[in-house]
Amino acid sequence: MPAELGRERGADVVIDVGRSRTGPRSRRDRRGRGMRGPGVMPQVPGVPELRTARERFDDLALGIISEVDAAWADRLGLVEYAVEDAPQVPDDWSVDTVPLSSLVRGSGTRPTRLVLFRRPIEHRCETRSDLEAMILTVVVEQVAELLNVEPSVIDPRYERD
Repeated sequence: MPAELGRERGADVVIDVGRSRTGPRSRRDRRGRGMRGPGVMPQVPGVPELRTARERFDDLALGIISEVDAAWADRLGLVEYAVEDAPQVPDDWSVDTVPLSSLVRGSGTRPTRLVLFRRPIEHRCETRSDLEAMILTVVVEQVAELLNVEPSVIDPRYERD
């Protein structure tokens, strides 16, 4: 009888009302948007258990920048390092690639500022080791430009690909 409820005037529609909601679209995922709530319950309420992609990128960048800056601090002087999500490119941007970083030389009392753009860098990497190599490459190239030396002088791990 339940299969007959969906038949109307010769239509081929059959409704099976005895079927339960299991599988990929269960009761907890009504509209196919994925799991609700955190995947891991935090040990300390209000503090996320897992780090975000932004926090992981910042930690990786900080480690690399710290190494390079410590090795060249006497020649670099005061440099501010920052990470932004993406560059703000003008509407008439005619170049096909998006910049991975920005280097603004200091003048007077303003320090030099090196900004890494997280999203374009992450977009070009598939693995964490690719990401680490890309951040190292970008930082080394910018510091080498700032000091007017070859990038391989700044860090022997530098490989131009």
